[in-house]
Amino acid sequence: MLGGMVRINRVYTRVGDDGSTALAGGARVHKESLRVEAFGAVDELNSAIGVAVAAGLAPAFADAFAAIQQALFNLGADLATPGAEGERPPGPRIEARHVDMLEGWIDGWNEDLAPLTSFVLPGGSAAAAHLHLARTVCRRAERAAVALGRAEPTGPFVVPYLNRLSDLLFVAARLQNRLDGHGDVLWDSRSA
Repeated sequence: MLGGMVRINRVYTRVGDDGSTALAGGARVHKESLRVEAFGAVDELNSAIGVAVAAGLAPAFADAFAAIQQALFNLGADLATPGAEGERPPGPRIEARHVDMLEGWIDGWNEDLAPLTSFVLPGGSAAAAHLHLARTVCRRAERAAVALGRAEPTGPFVVPYLNRLSDLLFVAARLQNRLDGHGDVLWDSRSA
């Protein structure tokens, strides 16, 4: 039993060979649907964060990113569950407390950083660069969630969570660079 909720007997089922996939509740949709695009982007984001963690993030980030990766599975489940909030079957959701947690980390980590005087280029240490890449994947997931939300109901905290998470990834990348002795890689508009 995985996580107390899911049991996987085999990895392939062949059911999706027709280009469809099942949502929470059993409804089948085409794999290019807005809903599948949104939770697929969240899955990609979680993988990008996993790569950043594997690249050797500062120990101070360990608990936060472990919680974020768990929350991203809740967010994926939230996006995979169609229907208005009152009509949806019970299941994992992103809640206000998840957004609040991100804001607490952002505020705490940002205290250790100098105010910005320019845009920051992605780069520096490998771990920080991976965080910057995760931030751009997060922005894509956010755009996909917004597009889905315009077409059909989504959880009320899905977009705020992704919006705040991209901010957190930016702050974490800056702090990771500082901790690695790189500092910010600043944009020089006159250099090109």
